[in-house]
Amino acid sequence: MSKWVRVYPSHPVEDSRMKMKFALPTLFVAMLIAALLTVPSVHSQTAPRRIEVTAKRFDFAPAEITVKKGEPVVIVLKSVDVAHGLRFRDLGVNVKVDKGKTGELAFTPKKTGNFVGQCSVFCGSGHGSMKLTLHVVE
Repeated sequence: MSKWVRVYPSHPVEDSRMKMKFALPTLFVAMLIAALLTVPSVHSQTAPRRIEVTAKRFDFAPAEITVKKGEPVVIVLKSVDVAHGLRFRDLGVNVKVDKGKTGELAFTPKKTGNFVGQCSVFCGSGHGSMKLTLHVVE
């Protein structure tokens, strides 16, 4: 006696579910790959521009620096004689260093203009005249 198996055409709902089981993971993988390709790599970004500044009674050398707006900058401040500091009040950044030491002031200028930085640690009678001008250009 042979058994006959009757094959019924697939139901439209079951057919849609089957397609979704395969389509959703494929779509997810495709979206994930697209997202990874559009995210900029951290390694491809340029390193911050490092600018060395020497502080001594009663001046900064160099006395003027020009940087670009949006460009990450690190000012490396070295004190030669006594403790000094460098603060740009309008940019909200400040660094202090002890005699013979260095300190780093890392920031990214968000606006253009000329900004005057001053020594932020009292260093003697000429302290008030100790200034550094930062020019931020487009």
